[in-house]
Amino acid sequence: MSGKMTISLAQLFAMIMLFEFGTALVVPIGLTAEQGVWLSILIALPGGLLLYGVYMYLFREYPQLILSGYMRKIVGPFLAFPISYLFILSFMYIAARNLREAGDLLITTSYDQTPLFVIHAVFAVPVIYVLSKGVEVFFRLGEIYILVMLSLGAIGYCAALFSGEINMSNLLPIYGEGWGSILQAAYPKILAFPFAELATFTVILPLLNNKRKAAKVGSAAIMASGILLSMTHALNIAVLGADIYGRASFPLFTTVSVVHIGEFLQRLDAIVMLTLIIGVFFKMTLYCYAASALVGDLFKVSDVRKLSYPIVTVVLFMSVLSAWSYPEHAEEGEISLYIILILFAAVPIVLAAVHRVRKTLQPKG
Repeated sequence: MSGKMTISLAQLFAMIMLFEFGTALVVPIGLTAEQGVWLSILIALPGGLLLYGVYMYLFREYPQLILSGYMRKIVGPFLAFPISYLFILSFMYIAARNLREAGDLLITTSYDQTPLFVIHAVFAVPVIYVLSKGVEVFFRLGEIYILVMLSLGAIGYCAALFSGEINMSNLLPIYGEGWGSILQAAYPKILAFPFAELATFTVILPLLNNKRKAAKVGSAAIMASGILLSMTHALNIAVLGADIYGRASFPLFTTVSVVHIGEFLQRLDAIVMLTLIIGVFFKMTLYCYAASALVGDLFKVSDVRKLSYPIVTVVLFMSVLSAWSYPEHAEEGEISLYIILILFAAVPIVLAAVHRVRKTLQPKG
């Protein structure tokens, strides 16, 4: 990896927020909690912060190495190579899932006559272009688009507030079917998606120009994004009710479709589509970069920008071939949550524990 590439703390903050928003703003999460989904997100938030703390611990111990690099140091190359390979496949698969969700929303809402592959290809081209320009360019874009995303959110919130469609009784009782369902939604489901996905930032942290404050800045971004996600899903349920929220493929789109202010402000669907397009672009691009960085580290490729072409192309075909329909895609999502938990949560925790034990037992001096 080139030592010349640097990323600022402001760019890290913006990118974590964009990454956490991703598709989590638009698709339903933690359905077992029903009207208590917003509370489940807040309960899962401390778990996300703890996981980020694990990533930061490994980063502080190996500040110049990405995930695959310190994995070789901790468990040796014999185990590190196949585990790193699984991370690469997982990064590409989740990127493909994000792309599929964006394509399905656009087909559902506006482009029902357009082939799915064409829509996905339109997404893939700018991803390849940005990655070919380097990760610094990508992170500078994040500083701009986080403002766009927050502005779209503010418009949507204000429209819902003044439309009179919000019914706070839809959020009652807060605990839904009981506290068991709230906790079950938080752990492991919401912990896995979106919080455990922050493992992708293990390839970004060595590029920071101020490594000492990475923990504070990253934690602040996680808390801010978690609170905003909770508010968004609470808004969806307050407008739609828990039943419609649970049955909708894209609850945020359904919410804005019923929100209007007289004859003055109607059809806010474009806000949701822009939100998903921006979120998917940044999340998919970061996943593709993470896969490229791991491939470059494993196979000693000096310029990982060249890897963006084959990796994004594979992701493009995976997004189309991974499922024949959106319901099938949603069913596969349940399985992917456990893949995320094993690789993105359990593996880093084990790595941190093994390193800590070795460090403790290592004779001093």
